[in-house]
Formats: sequence, C-alpha cells, structure tokens
Amino acid sequence: MIADKANPSTIAQVLTEALPYIRRFAGKTIVVKYGGNAMGDDDMIESFARDIVLMKAVGMNPVVVHGGGPQIGKHLEKLGKKSEFIDGMRVTDAETMDVVEMMLGGLVNKAVVNAINQQGGRAVGLTGKDGGLIRARKMLVKGGDIGQVGEVEAIDPRVVDHLEAGGFIPVIAPVGVGAKGEAYNINADLVAGKLSSVLKAEKLMLLTNVSGLMDKQGKVLTGLTVAQVNALIADGTIYGGMLPKIACALDAVTSGVKNAVIIDGRLEHAVLLELFTDEGIGTLIRG
Repeated sequence: MIADKANPSTIAQVLTEALPYIRRFAGKTIVVKYGGNAMGDDDMIESFARDIVLMKAVGMNPVVVHGGGPQIGKHLEKLGKKSEFIDGMRVTDAETMDVVEMMLGGLVNKAVVNAINQQGGRAVGLTGKDGGLIRARKMLVKGGDIGQVGEVEAIDPRVVDHLEAGGFIPVIAPVGVGAKGEAYNINADLVAGKLSSVLKAEKLMLLTNVSGLMDKQGKVLTGLTVAQVNALIADGTIYGGMLPKIACALDAVTSGVKNAVIIDGRLEHAVLLELFTDEGIGTLIRG
C-alpha cells in the first residue's frame, strides 16, 4: 500500500502497520538479491536504494547481492561477441570472464553502491574476491563445458560482519575465486541463498521480473511450506527458469533462514511493501 500524501490518515495507517515489522526485524540481517532485470531505469534503482537505506535507518542489516546478466549480454553484444548458454548458464571463456568482472565488479556494483549512497546510506561494494568472501569451484553440467562458471564452495563472512558492525551496507557482486586464484562467474541467486544461510539471516528476498510463483491458473502462490513447494515441483507447476530460484529459496530455509520470498523488483518500493505491510507481495516460503 502506497501512502497518499494528501491524506494524513492514510499516512498514519501505513506507519502504524509498519511498526510491528520494524520491531520484528530490528537488528536482523536480511539478504536482498537484486536482479539485473530489476534494474530497468534510474527511477527503479533509486526506489530500490531508498528502500535499502530505510531498512538500515530503522535498525535492520540489509546485505545486497546483485546480478547483471542483461548488462553483461549487452556489453558482449557491443563487442561483437555472441552469448552462448548451456543448461541456462552463460558459457564463460576467459574473454567473457573479463567482461563479467568489469560489469559485475565494476559498472553494476558501483551503480548500486552510488545509488544507495546518494539516498543517504553508506554502502561498500565487494566481489567474492574481497577478503576471501566467496571461495568457488568450477560448475559441471551435463550439457558441456561452460568455462569459468562456478558454484559456491565456501563463504567467509568476516568482511561482511565487519561492515555491518561499522554501520555499512555491503553490496556484493557474485564473482568468486578458485583455489588457484582464478575468477568464477556465479549465479547471483546461488550466492544470495548461500550467504543468507552463512549469515543466519532472518529473511532472503529474491527480486526478479515476475510477480512470484504462479499456480496453473496464473494466481500468485504464497505462504508455502517446503513440502508444498516440493509437491508443486513434482506436479510440474514449478518448472523452467523458476526452478533455480526456488532451489535457492529452499536451500536457504532448510539451512536456518526463517523465510524466503520471491517478489517483482520492478514494482516501486517492492522491498518495503513486502517487509512492512500485512499483505506483503510475491511468494513467501517458510522454513
């Protein structure tokens, strides 16, 4: 619910509704995965940044993990390099990995950091290489060799812990480092899910470009248990591109995260609507 600025009673109602949620999440870590598809324009990024700054201002500890697939694809296209995918993963040779690091660790990361700081926050950008944050190993798929695409082997959260304790907002690009120092491109959902488990987060929020998990009639499903989600996978309701996100959410809630939610990041102030209203938005999965 968005407050009508001309109606003081509506504003009061919104603030009153938010109060118990502010109390509930005060001092708690909330991992927010900000998908590249949700970064449609400057207004969307500004709306997201304001939400994150408000979370920090009322005592929460937001940790942002961002993607950047569309941005990487556009830059590769400008370079005349065609993107190839195997099992939904971008084939990442050495040249593509250079672009991934430049876009994720550079352009996209700093754009998110700058947007948060412009709204009064204190954000610090990281990749998995910083402070040994994300140790990665090569991902193997049946469809062929996908190059420098990785999966999370281990996470050392100390750099994130120090930033949180200092009042900073960590903004993490999903680039990991292998045993020999090689860089790996990692799916941002995977990083957000593993990080939320390691940080013992209260909530994992996955922002994407859909309204949530839909049933076969097109209605958004929410308040799901792990058993219900597994049943929806078994009967084919959950399939295709939604499966990796659901798998990350399930992994998080079965590893101690209280709940995970998939929401439409294109909606203005989507994070606040989910956190601070009784109705919430998107698909909530409970641990």
